[in-house]
Amino acid sequence: ASASGPGRRRRRLLLSTPIFYANGPPHLGHLYSALLADALHRQRGLRGAGPGRFSTGTDEHGLKIQQAAAAAGTSPPELCARVSALFRQALTQAAVSFTDFIRTSEPRHQRAVCHFWGALQERGALYKGSYEGWYCTPDECFLPESQLAERTDSQGRKYKVSSETGHEVHWTKEENYMFRLSEFQDPLQKWLRDNPRAVFPDPFYQRVLHWLGDDLPDLSVSRERSRLQWGIPVPGDSTQTIYVWVDALVNYLSVVGYPETHGEWWPAAHHVVGKDILKFHAVYWPALLMAAGLPPPEQILVHSHWTVRGQKMSKSLGNVIDPSACVGQYTVDGFRYFLLRQGVPERDCDYYDEKVVKVLNSELADALGGLLNRSTALSINPSNTYPYFSESCFPKILDYRETKALGRASAEDYEFVVSVASLPLQVASYFEDFQIYKALECIALCVRQTNGFFQRHRPWKLDRNHPAEKLWLDTIIHITLECLRVFGTLLQPVIPCTADKLLSRLAVEPEERGLSNLTFLPRYNGKPCPFEGRQLGPDTGVLFHRLEKSSQHQIENKRL
Repeated sequence: ASASGPGRRRRRLLLSTPIFYANGPPHLGHLYSALLADALHRQRGLRGAGPGRFSTGTDEHGLKIQQAAAAAGTSPPELCARVSALFRQALTQAAVSFTDFIRTSEPRHQRAVCHFWGALQERGALYKGSYEGWYCTPDECFLPESQLAERTDSQGRKYKVSSETGHEVHWTKEENYMFRLSEFQDPLQKWLRDNPRAVFPDPFYQRVLHWLGDDLPDLSVSRERSRLQWGIPVPGDSTQTIYVWVDALVNYLSVVGYPETHGEWWPAAHHVVGKDILKFHAVYWPALLMAAGLPPPEQILVHSHWTVRGQKMSKSLGNVIDPSACVGQYTVDGFRYFLLRQGVPERDCDYYDEKVVKVLNSELADALGGLLNRSTALSINPSNTYPYFSESCFPKILDYRETKALGRASAEDYEFVVSVASLPLQVASYFEDFQIYKALECIALCVRQTNGFFQRHRPWKLDRNHPAEKLWLDTIIHITLECLRVFGTLLQPVIPCTADKLLSRLAVEPEERGLSNLTFLPRYNGKPCPFEGRQLGPDTGVLFHRLEKSSQHQIENKRL
């Protein structure tokens, strides 16, 4: 089985996370966005799919930051520098392999935003108008009446909130620049009809189509400078500040060198975003790009949120999870594996510590680590080599369901070998469909099957001094190590450090770890196996240490 797949061609691609709002420290949701993009970026590199860039960063302008800085008794630039450093540190600590970290306070970004504004103005997409409506500062957007709910406070006072986020809104009236969004209803609908995977997975695509079926009012794209000083001034009008979302979205162009060199990369961009910012990315951003004479991004990959023990994460509940504490307790690879194994883009996922411990102990420590430990133990493999495969013990048969088992192998063994042989293409297909959790589910199933194969034949009971027994013993170990090599290779995008440890123990060289030329059990198909007879790498110890159940103290320490 080869994972290169038909019709693969080398091309450039930008993968991006949202840029994270710099009004507070990173939490679980930020890390999840980054890990999804990171796994896709790493997997693409291992496939040899072509030059890739991976951008992330911090969104540093807006009223919310202006207010957060005032509340903290500091200036907006000082607050942003501190929080941006926290994000960079958290992502680096979690082995997120970004190539570009953009801050919207950087001169290269501000220049790009001003040029983009100029393009909108030149093409007649902007006009000045009086705007009034309900403004939500935490969400940095105006909301129509249909997206509001009424609440009553403890004094019996009625007030309005965003029905989606629960944040309070205030009636605001000001003269702003408006963007002719209403003119882009048809072009946006056509773009989506022509590109059914432009917004993915499908439930989110359907949601955007539904939005586009309603009226699309023009969008306010600036704020009065007297209200908002912390932002990029409108070119040629010092009384206005560019709306924070327009400023933030342009980051995807800034990182590829807009306005000079972006053509080398744009529009080959895949944006990984949370569902809460879907409208900004799938309605406003494509419309703004079209208005500026640029094509929309190739794909917007959308994921849902993490709850904590069934409750939404919020500062008021004190249940916001600190990713650094989790990485400290569960290891970098452990926490990466848990989030990517359990996170399902289409629906919200629930986090609790006991589940992390259970998944990691069962799948990484016991199933994968135990298998490596047992199959490389000196008691069973005293020569510490990749042993030889015997075709007489495990002969090739065309249909194991119709042929009586030959040699020492059972029908169940043939079924298991077929499962592992199909794994690379299956995993590649799930990555392509933004279903990394399903790819990991398939790998975990095959790891269990390999353990079953090893347990079924009890190689530790075979006599190495008996010629026929030795052939079968070596074949069992050969097949097991071949499976482990495939698992280690496929797991590199998700648990890079653990996969490296596993592959190094099997003496798989760096240039033998790509996905495009990954084969499995070539000797079964009568082809040579380059690993056969090779000395294994040094014993690297326990692959993944079992975790203890979290104490209440450790659980409290994970709260931000």
